[in-house]
Formats: sequence, structure tokens, C-alpha cells
Amino acid sequence: MKIHNKKKFLSFLKFKRDFQKYGLEKARSYELILHWLNNRLSRNQFLVLSGILVGCTAGLAGVILKTLVHNIHYFITTKVHFEYQILFYIIFPFLGIVLTTLVVLTIFKGQDRKGIGAILYEIAQNSSIVSSVKMYSQIIQSAITVSFGGSAGLESPIAVTGAAIGSNYAQTYRLSYKERTLLLAAGATAGIASAFNAPIAGIMFAFEILLTGVVFTDFIPLVVAAVCGSLLSRVLLQEDVLFRFYTREAFNYLNVPYYLILGIFSGLYARYFVIISQKVEHFIKGLKFSRLRKAMFGGAVLSLLCVLFPPLFGEGYDTVKAFTNGNTHSIIENSLFRYFEIKNITVIIFLVLVLLLKAFATSFTIFSGGNGGNFAPSLFAGGTVGYLFAIICQQLGFEHVPVTNLVLVGMAGTMSGVMYAPLTAIFLIAESSFGYDLFIPLMIVSIISYLIAKWFSPISPELKSLADQGKIFTNKHDENLLFSLKTEDFIDRYSQAVSESAPITELFEMVKNGNKNIFAVVDDQKTLRGILTLDDIRPYLFTNSEVSATIIQIMKTPPAIIHPENQPLEILKMFDDTGVWNLPVVNEKNQFIGFISKSTILMSYRELLRDYSS
Repeated sequence: MKIHNKKKFLSFLKFKRDFQKYGLEKARSYELILHWLNNRLSRNQFLVLSGILVGCTAGLAGVILKTLVHNIHYFITTKVHFEYQILFYIIFPFLGIVLTTLVVLTIFKGQDRKGIGAILYEIAQNSSIVSSVKMYSQIIQSAITVSFGGSAGLESPIAVTGAAIGSNYAQTYRLSYKERTLLLAAGATAGIASAFNAPIAGIMFAFEILLTGVVFTDFIPLVVAAVCGSLLSRVLLQEDVLFRFYTREAFNYLNVPYYLILGIFSGLYARYFVIISQKVEHFIKGLKFSRLRKAMFGGAVLSLLCVLFPPLFGEGYDTVKAFTNGNTHSIIENSLFRYFEIKNITVIIFLVLVLLLKAFATSFTIFSGGNGGNFAPSLFAGGTVGYLFAIICQQLGFEHVPVTNLVLVGMAGTMSGVMYAPLTAIFLIAESSFGYDLFIPLMIVSIISYLIAKWFSPISPELKSLADQGKIFTNKHDENLLFSLKTEDFIDRYSQAVSESAPITELFEMVKNGNKNIFAVVDDQKTLRGILTLDDIRPYLFTNSEVSATIIQIMKTPPAIIHPENQPLEILKMFDDTGVWNLPVVNEKNQFIGFISKSTILMSYRELLRDYSS
């Protein structure tokens, strides 16, 4: 009994010490309890607990955003008659993008880094530290954009929000980089799982996109976070908000040719979508407008598109559900095409135009000032591709065309080609349609589309610029580690330099009293003129006669010159190409800064590799 009481007393003293350590400014009871648990539980136990808490919080954020957008969107599209809906289609998309831009400029001081690329950047360049502002900024911005008709998705903002929640949780409890990255991914996983009520798809999203180039052995926190996010979605969201499809045909192997052809169409359309997105982004960035004027321009274009083709309004999931339920005419009846005789050819023309313009609507929404992602647009476009392909096959006289299945697998195919995430797409549709028997067609279409996308560009075009600059991780693990190093850290700013006009005896004194084996030769403005090594100087050091040579005569041109903006990977290539171990660094005016040693970079790389592998 005494031993038990002693342990309890020691536990109380430890809790008291932790209370004093973390201070009264953090005296929220749950934080004190978690700090205490962090000291009491093993690392794995605390990570599992953290996965539950982060998953519930991120899942709740996703539920709140989906519910808010659904209610506003429902009012706009359902509670108002068609004549007034035209006014809504004119006013609300424009208003949504402009209001989002105003919120960014006034409340968030112009900081609007968004999308999956923002998370990958924080993982690679900022030690997985995400600003706490992103725990709510993405919800506010995307809610305004999408609920008012922006042709984008909520899933990317939800993922960024979840990542911010996981990162800030880890920062609060002083977790390491690896644990911080794991909880960041867990938050994003829970966000995706709650958005689609698809926990496995959320986990695949983390592995395929967020954790690319990051080695992990701890998977349980991701799993529990996904489960928590999905459960909250199932319990709290209304049935009509859930991304669910209940009608489909059984898989028939005789239909495999349909899926093979659809995979090609999905991949080609995904490439079209990506190209249009890049061109629109380049076009908007090239406009000599202020951010607000760009938002007004983009909002006007989006409003015009929504008036002509109402399916472009918002996420578009209702349209895809109408495809699977056979209610295509209801979609056309809400557009100006209602005044034409609705025949099959009318439906085909309408859907072709919707597909072609969806890429423009989404791009203008995102790049002109709105906030959203490509999850929903790629799923909407994929469902439309599948349905369009199905009715064309029917018009050509083919019987027993699996229309609903083609819609479902079309969503997976286009998403796979746009997002470069085939496993996420496969499990997302399988979970959302309860169509686990559709795994074969889902894999066929998704993989074909993915391979076509990879054939055009090995890296997702959305992320290629960041990858080329070394600002995000890729599958090349060695390069990822090198990109984590900073050139500034390797510059020896205490390197010795000698003036080109100085007597050679001054150089001898530097050799005698210093500990360097390489020297820079500079002029009066500190401009680099050449370098000298001990091997260059040695023949003149031990001569008994007076040395007549000058510094200019014995110096040599450096085989390569480094600039501070050069990345460590580039610098190592310079060392390999020149075969030397020290190179000079100069600024933009060619003024000498210092030397970089190859051995210093390699030593830092080995230390990083050791920490990375532990």
C-alpha cells in the first residue's frame, strides 16, 4: 500500500512540474491533461490518442464546411423559381469570388496560399509547421466561393484545414518532425474521409500525395484518424449531403471493352483539363490588374458560364447523381437548352459543351481569387465523360450498356489522371458506391488514365514547378534530403582572401598564421579574381632566394562558381563535374562571400540521413 501511495505521490509531483513548465497561459484543462498523458504514455500510445483527437477535430471541420455549403447551395438552386435562378447564376458566382478575394485581402492580409501544393511545401520546406490561421481560413474562403456557385471542390480546403489542425496539435505538444508530419497527414486524411465518408480513400490520399518521399512505419494514427472522420460524417451529415451512389449494375466481364475505351477517353480528357488549367492560370497571372479586378473579371466569366450551363454551378455532385438515377432531362430543363426539343443529340451536344467548359469554369474560379480544389471538378467531369460515352454507345446501337457503372468508373478515371492518384480514386468510388465488385473496371480505367497522364508529364503539372525548384518532396528520396539542406548553412564566411595587388609575402604570412588550405584573390571592390591552393603556393614557400612571382601570376581561375541561390543538389553536381572539394561563393555583383566544401555538404547529408532513418 505504501509503494502504491508513493507512486501516486510521484505522479502528482510530475504533473505539478509539468503544470509549472507549461505555464498558466496554457492552463486549459484538456491541454494540461494531454501534456501529462504525453509524459505518461509511450510514444505509440500517445500517437494513437493524438490520431483520434486530430481525426475528430478535422472530421468535424469537414462536416461543418459541407453542411454550410450544402444549405446555402440548396436555397439558391431549389427554393427559387427558374426565372429568378438566372439572376442568381449571374450574381452569386461573381459575388462569391469577389467576396473571397476581399476576405483574403482584408482579414488574412493577402495570404492565400492554397491547394495540396501548400501542404507539400510546408512538409518539405517548413518542417511540417503549418500556420494556425489555416485551421479556419480555408473553411471561410472555400465556403464563400463554393456555396455561392464557384465551380470548384471543398475537399482540398478540407485537407489543408485538417493538415493545419494536425500540425498545430503536434506543435502544441512539442512533437518531433516525423510525428508532426504524421499528424499533419492524419488531419488531412480525416478531412478527406469526412468529405466523402470514405476512410480507405483518405488513407490512400495521404500515402499517394502527402507522404510522397517520406518514409513512415507508423500507420495506426492515420487509420484511426480516417475512421473518426468518416464516423463523424456518417453520424452528422444528412443523407443528401453524403457522396453516395446506390444504383449500379453488377460487373460483367463482357463489358471490359467499354472500360478499356473509357480509360483512354478519361486520360485524354484529364490531360485537356490540366492543360486548360495551366493556360488559364498563366493568362490570369499575366493580366495587369489588381487582385480585386482579377476577381471581378474571373467572377464575370464564371457567372456567364453558369447562366449558359447551370451544371457548372458549384461542386456538381447533384448532376452526377442525376446521371446515375437517369434524370438527365431534369439537368437540361434548368438551362437555356430547355427551349429546344430535348432529343438524344441535344443531350450529347449539351454534355460535350459542359465538359469543354468545366475546365475553364474551375480554372477561373480558383485562379482569379476563389478558393477550392480539383477533387470535385475531376469527379464531376469524369462522371460526365462516363455518361456521355454510355449514351453515345447506345446511339451507335450497342445493347446492355452499363450506364451507371460507366459513370462511376469514369469519375475514378478522370480523377486519377488529374490528381495523379489512382489508388485514391479507386477506393473513393468503391467506398462511395458500395461497389467493391467494381474493383476490376475501376482499376482498368484508373490505371489507363493514370498511365496516359504520366506519359505526358511524369509529375503532376500542378506540382511540377514546385518539384523542379526542389520545394516539395518527390519519389527520389536522396534528392528530397538534399533539398532539405540550405546552401547558406554551408558557406564558410571566415574564408581568407588576399588582394591581387598585395605582395606575395602577405600571402605567405596568411598561410603561416592561418588554418586554411584555399584562398580567394579579390580586387579593391572584393570582386573575385581567382583562387589559390596550398599546392599552388608550396613551390614558393621553401625557396631561399627572393620570390619574384606575384599573386596574379600564380593564381588560377576557379573551375566553377557558386551563387547563394544554387541548391545543394546543383552544388554537388558542380563538385562532381570539376573534381574539386572547395568552390568559391559570390553574390550577384561577383563579390566574394566565402567557400563551400564538398565534405561539409556530405557530412550534413549523412547526419540528415541518420535522423531520417531513425
